[in-house]
Amino acid sequence: MTAAHMLKYPDAQVISLGIGDTIEPIPEFITSAMAKRAHALSTVEGYSGYGAEQGEKLLRAKIASTYYSNVGIEEDDIFVSDGAKSDISRLQVLFGSGVTMAVQDTSYPAYVDSGVIMGQTRLYQEGFGYGKIEYMKCTPENGFFPDLSTVSRTDVIFFCSPNNPTGAAATKDQLTQLVQFAKDNGSIIVYDSAYAMYMSDDNPRSIFEIPGAKEVAIEVSSFSKFAGFTGVRLGWTVVPKELQFSDGFPVAKDFNRIVCTCFNGASNIAQAGGLACLSPEGLQGMQKVVGYYKKNTKIIVETFTSLGLKVYGGKNAPYVWVHFPGQNSWDVFSEILAKTHVVTTPGSGFGPGGEGFMRVSAFGHRANVEEACKRFEELYKRRNDIHFLSY
Repeated sequence: MTAAHMLKYPDAQVISLGIGDTIEPIPEFITSAMAKRAHALSTVEGYSGYGAEQGEKLLRAKIASTYYSNVGIEEDDIFVSDGAKSDISRLQVLFGSGVTMAVQDTSYPAYVDSGVIMGQTRLYQEGFGYGKIEYMKCTPENGFFPDLSTVSRTDVIFFCSPNNPTGAAATKDQLTQLVQFAKDNGSIIVYDSAYAMYMSDDNPRSIFEIPGAKEVAIEVSSFSKFAGFTGVRLGWTVVPKELQFSDGFPVAKDFNRIVCTCFNGASNIAQAGGLACLSPEGLQGMQKVVGYYKKNTKIIVETFTSLGLKVYGGKNAPYVWVHFPGQNSWDVFSEILAKTHVVTTPGSGFGPGGEGFMRVSAFGHRANVEEACKRFEELYKRRNDIHFLSY
């Protein structure tokens, strides 16, 4: 639809606040480390070929000490990858076609789509989603955390916090409930912490901050939204040695088999960048990048709030979840694109519960974000004026 719009309006200055793709440069300290590693490959002394599929030992240790030092996660629990999205699919291969799954409604589409590809689901029904998936309702009314007493038991539970697209972040009490729910039902939680560095509230940044989580949870994460590695591709998955299948077999051993079969390891150049990210200077650089997008988010939130629209998220994630009650989200998307030349994302793309919402991404250059917000103001102030005059 966006391509058709650009053909129709070839001279329009289209601004994209749709896809969650970073646009700010990677901090130079980090790219310098990658450049140094790349240059070393042209020397006999510095060349390296295939590495360990699980990732370089030094990087695995650095991830463990930086993000999991107080929760008992060790370097051999960590599998370095080419990003969280890839690992989500590898985990689905691990689980197989016979499992049942639950997802937040709304949530990142890769959880559902990978399950569909694996054959875990039944037919899609408009307004209801795919059969055989337990859609856990996460709405403004329940604080975007599901009422677990109404959720059916499934083998796997996908849970993202801070959430994409709503920006909601689960509290420690809520995650404690989730871990206990998984224990009671013999379920495995796949916890997506790709936006943990955006957290402003005093909420857990890892599921493993919750006692007992190592017995029921896997965590996937990524450098993509922290360091601008959406093109570099580097992430990790934590599979604790305490996590076992119902027959007592360690999940990590099976996941290691999947990784070694399907993957030759993350790029050694990308891993050099990852090590640089986790140095004091690299962490400072990532915080600066995250801070830039959080400022964008604040501008977007203030704009829609001033227009009288109900806004969620924006504090703990780089996404703003805007409510357009009673309206079809694709219709809202189309109107915004046609009248402002700004690309957003229809909420229904994230699950049945997203109908009537729009996701607006903060991943944009500051000038573009400010221009987009100016256009939003012109569109909705004009609409409000017309509505007022009609009375």
